[in-house]
Amino acid sequence: MSLFAKKALPFFSLAIIALLAAMPARASDNGLAKTPPMGWNSWNAFHCHVSDEMLRGMADAMVSSGMKDAGYEYIVIDDCWQVERDAAGNIVPDPKQFPNGIKPLADYVEDVPGCEVLSLGHSLEIIKDLSDAESVAERYGLAGFTGTHAIGHVRMATESDVDISGAHPYWAYPFSDIAVVHNGQLTNYHMWRRRLERKGHRFQSECDSEIIAVYLAQKMDDGLPLETAMKESLDELDGVFTYLVVTADALGVAKDEMAAKPLVLYESPGLVALASEEVAIRAVVGHEIDTYDPYEREVLVWHR
Repeated sequence: MSLFAKKALPFFSLAIIALLAAMPARASDNGLAKTPPMGWNSWNAFHCHVSDEMLRGMADAMVSSGMKDAGYEYIVIDDCWQVERDAAGNIVPDPKQFPNGIKPLADYVEDVPGCEVLSLGHSLEIIKDLSDAESVAERYGLAGFTGTHAIGHVRMATESDVDISGAHPYWAYPFSDIAVVHNGQLTNYHMWRRRLERKGHRFQSECDSEIIAVYLAQKMDDGLPLETAMKESLDELDGVFTYLVVTADALGVAKDEMAAKPLVLYESPGLVALASEEVAIRAVVGHEIDTYDPYEREVLVWHR
């Protein structure tokens, strides 16, 4: 599934704007990646006969057989792992084939050397890689993506290692379809990490941006709307920060009480765009614009 949900109203935000604006035109640019995405899909051989045990074995085999080193990067659970939705609308895994749910399976794959779970869900496609923005865009065919909303960041998290786990956006592991990009620092990072770990969460990085993603996802899992969860974050997360969050059907932005981290907002009848600098938005829309700088402790949410 794609981060872009193929509806009418386009949202763009933060550094994805600068990334798209920086891509030079090429006569041969047809929006396709230079190489096809390579991996394994459960439907091709097993159809509806999927299980926790089988998928664990497949993750091990992808590494031990050399397929990962040869460029096969994805393991896709296609269909038949789910049976229904619960009262809150969440998809329920088949209790016979996945008796412990999907999270233990994701945890297992995370522990396989050389493997990382990038996302679970049906609406967001998370792309993370180590390279300059133009190369990543070409590698994954971002020019060919269509949809309603997106976030991105062209920097590594400054306090993290130079690897995939230190790249934005941060997925709210193991929740479906919630991701964050963030500029700033949390001063109570360690307290919230310990608190969320006591709830059973595990983290893929040492970056405080991931704390924000999991914090919001846990609040929403507890029954709060996204906007309410974001407002509570301004009281419970300390530091200087601006963050953007996306879910399957919403885009939100929040600024802390000091509002020291830059963000500009442009709204028109058909477009919502946010970026660190106005020049990035102007490069996309192609004309002069009036922008708005969200105030201290401001939370804004748009729904598609």
